[in-house]
Amino acid sequence: MEVAQVIDDSTIPDGAVAPAGHSVAPTRTGWQSRYVATLCVVDLMVGLGSAVAALGLRFGPATADSYNRGHLWLTVGLPFAWMVALTLNRAYESRHLFVGNDEYARVFRAGLGFTAALAVASFAFDFRLARGYLIIAMPSVVVAGVAMRYLVRRHLHRSWGRGERLHRVILVGHELAVGEMTKRLRRERYHGLGVVGACLPYPAAESVTGGGVGPLPPILGTFEDVATSVARAGADTVLVLSCPEMAGAALRRLGWQLERDDVDLIVASNLVDVAGDRTTVRPVDGLPMLHVEHPRLKGGRRVVKAVFDRLSALLLLILAAPLLLAIALMVWMSPGAGGPAIFRQVRVGKNGRPFIIYKFRTMFVDAEERLAELLDGNESDGELFKMRHDPRVTPVGRWLRRLSLDEVPQLVNVLKGDMSLVGPRPPLPREVANYPSDMRRRLVVKPGLTGLWQVSGRSDLSWEESIRLDLSYVENWSLTMDLAILVRTLSAVIRSSGAY
Repeated sequence: MEVAQVIDDSTIPDGAVAPAGHSVAPTRTGWQSRYVATLCVVDLMVGLGSAVAALGLRFGPATADSYNRGHLWLTVGLPFAWMVALTLNRAYESRHLFVGNDEYARVFRAGLGFTAALAVASFAFDFRLARGYLIIAMPSVVVAGVAMRYLVRRHLHRSWGRGERLHRVILVGHELAVGEMTKRLRRERYHGLGVVGACLPYPAAESVTGGGVGPLPPILGTFEDVATSVARAGADTVLVLSCPEMAGAALRRLGWQLERDDVDLIVASNLVDVAGDRTTVRPVDGLPMLHVEHPRLKGGRRVVKAVFDRLSALLLLILAAPLLLAIALMVWMSPGAGGPAIFRQVRVGKNGRPFIIYKFRTMFVDAEERLAELLDGNESDGELFKMRHDPRVTPVGRWLRRLSLDEVPQLVNVLKGDMSLVGPRPPLPREVANYPSDMRRRLVVKPGLTGLWQVSGRSDLSWEESIRLDLSYVENWSLTMDLAILVRTLSAVIRSSGAY
């Protein structure tokens, strides 16, 4: 029997295929195991730190007294109990890690469950649990747990950005779909998927351009060659795009073939930008039916969002008042600028209602009059006008844009209810006038101070990608998503990527 020689996949660059007669041993299991081990250590330290802080702040010098012995033992056991709570909430399973907000939601649910369990246990065993200890320990462990997991994930995403520890993916589908998916996956690597090849329904000789969306990855064969292509390319993931040839029995047989080598099988749904929590598989007469729920555009969660928006805007305006005054003086006194410090402009809000948006003025007062002579230099591929080196921007304005400080006065719009902290970008009336019907879907929610497109590249994104991200937010909104976008906004502002 012929035995295939196993070689390290680190010797094969992305897009290359292993020599015939060789198979590549995927190393993803190794780094994923190390990642989970790192999370375990982080969670253990977070639990210990929160427990020690709660003990010290609640009891102070009386910590060593004999009547506090129970809380001493609780402090020792809390880190391990916290890890058990996370495990029960499946916060260490790889399908919930790496990307998305599900991991953070599970940490939050683990905190709620752990708090309830402590309350029940203290009542059942007649243990006088100090409320101050609980009030300090549990919020601390949840907040610190989410923050530390975010930092660990950011480190992983930076590795992915350098092309390290990527899943080696083979795309299976028609030429147009493969070309589009390749373009999207290679534009951003935060998802950790590196395309190394593709399998088309017909021989590679019949393929030409990648469907007009860019060059195709190396063509490794047809749909009949997927399993052998996986071995040749050292892939650990097969991504099947929507196509009639790979459905039903054919997809089931492919799953059986990949199961032998523990290769992941991903099926890309043709339900564009519909999140998993809106889809439910319900069997009907033995047939699995995928039910798609309507997006949450009303209800109690929207009320919570509105209250959170206005309270946060009020608090931030109070805290930032000295900064706002200083920036206003800088804008007003900037050489050659002239005019007011606050720029007012009509934008389109929820349900097409116009409102006045407030920003620090970053351009000279005659910027609108000079727009016509600059249209030929537009670097945007859509309705927006963008120039990386716009001559109408003042020196102070360029600095404000780089740090996104020109947007801070929009907190007044949030306080008034015209805008939200998170939402689609507020468009101009002339942009809305040219919207196709699908794009008007952005107007069913309030525009936001920040949003998905702002934390995903801002002005560096194409018009089509910006719209796709805004529509994805509208369709899949959740409170968890809002919190994640707010956290990512801080990172995007610090990097100043796409800000001009």
